[in-house]
Amino acid sequence: MVVIHYTAMASAAAAVETLSNPKTEVSAHYLIAEDGEALSLVPEAMRAWHAGRGQWGSVTDVNSRSIGIELANTGFVPFAAPQMDALTDLLTGIKARWGIRPERVIGHSDMAPGRKIDPGVRFDWRRLALEGMSVWPTDWAADDPAGFVRWMRSFGCTATDDEDLLLKVFRSRFRPHAAGPLDATDAGMIRNLSQRFPVDVNAAWA
Repeated sequence: MVVIHYTAMASAAAAVETLSNPKTEVSAHYLIAEDGEALSLVPEAMRAWHAGRGQWGSVTDVNSRSIGIELANTGFVPFAAPQMDALTDLLTGIKARWGIRPERVIGHSDMAPGRKIDPGVRFDWRRLALEGMSVWPTDWAADDPAGFVRWMRSFGCTATDDEDLLLKVFRSRFRPHAAGPLDATDAGMIRNLSQRFPVDVNAAWA
């Protein structure tokens, strides 16, 4: 799979220093600067320390089964167009090399709910989906909220059964402007996604 992050640092240069320092015990395969420059920091076939504790489907050692991409962003501003363009180009190559399907491109918060929030509400997941790089709900209908946790697990969000945490994760990615308690719209959207893209732990880099 591919896990997308933001650096939460003031600049790409500062992020490079942190990601390249063995003492920090954090790394990523790629860093994309605000101007779209993509830096390769760790070979794709090697393990990088980008994901940490968490889970996706039945995979608990996400670092060993994923490629990590850091985007230079504080988390409080929109992601620059050149940066998003570069991400699409990078993902196109990664997907071709490793056979990674769009539903296996996830955010850090998806596999570590409650511990991580990146890439956050400013990240344009819908754009990635329109470009074939990720997924988005389509032709969905409102549904019973009682199934929300089950459908989130089927989609891949297995790190927790806490409904409140899962709702935050879901809305951060798919309904960033929604507020209030879990509702039929949340349930309908995730049911659509879980039925179209059930987690497959045997998929390449899944």
